[in-house]
Amino acid sequence: MAIALTRPEQLKDEYIRLIDQHLIDLVEHRAVEMHEIEDFAALLFIHPIHLSNTIKDFTGISACGIYQIKIMDVAKGLLHNSKLTIRQIALTLTFEPSQFTKWFKKYAGVTPKQFRGNKPE
Repeated sequence: MAIALTRPEQLKDEYIRLIDQHLIDLVEHRAVEMHEIEDFAALLFIHPIHLSNTIKDFTGISACGIYQIKIMDVAKGLLHNSKLTIRQIALTLTFEPSQFTKWFKKYAGVTPKQFRGNKPE
């Protein structure tokens, strides 16, 4: 017998599923703008504050924090596994290239170029 998920767990799972799908859509050029938390809340038919509070209470990480982690995972994957330039990756993820470098360094501790240069062979 399957165990029913709590509503907060369902919300967290659906939020992460929506983030993952949106990031795939960006990488595959089916989307051209980065969603905001408000966009995910609208897709879930809930208020953005309710989404943020539920995610934070359930996971201990803010909704924005989870989103940043997911974006970083995609950025790192593209840097490791694609022939795209750093500029192309930035634009794909809807960053201005200089902002992407600043954002990446803030969260990863190195620039995208340094990260790509440390790729294991």
